[in-house]
Amino acid sequence: MRELTKLEAVLWSIALPGFAQLLARSYIKGLLFVILEFLINVQSDFNLAIMHSFLGETRLAMETINVQWLMFYPCLYMFAMWDAYKIALKKEEPYIYLPFAFSAYLVTIGLMYSPKLTIFGFYLGPIFSGILFVLPGVLIGQLIRTILLKRNKLDYEES
Repeated sequence: MRELTKLEAVLWSIALPGFAQLLARSYIKGLLFVILEFLINVQSDFNLAIMHSFLGETRLAMETINVQWLMFYPCLYMFAMWDAYKIALKKEEPYIYLPFAFSAYLVTIGLMYSPKLTIFGFYLGPIFSGILFVLPGVLIGQLIRTILLKRNKLDYEES
């Protein structure tokens, strides 16, 4: 069996946390991620809230969702994605976790503020608020990673 590429690892993790780990033969970790995903998904009524959101019923999605359970999801999702990416790496990359970690942080913050977030008068709800905060998390994490890598390179060149 061939090894996963970084893109495959991330895409399988987006499909379902734990799939990439299972494909990479990390069965215990993969099963743990899948079980946790199902547990959080069911306890938070996440799929029903997704359905309501995409049907334009974002207020109903907010009423449906159990935010206390859903707030675990970004951390699980991004951690499983980072882990899959790390498995697919052929060598260690410093600070590669930062875009994943900052996405988890900002999506969680987006979920906390989701009852109040609107854009152009459109109420975003918990699903679209979370989605909206992924990109800033990735960008901030990548910016901090770039700064740290440059700082480390300067420190190395000076010594």
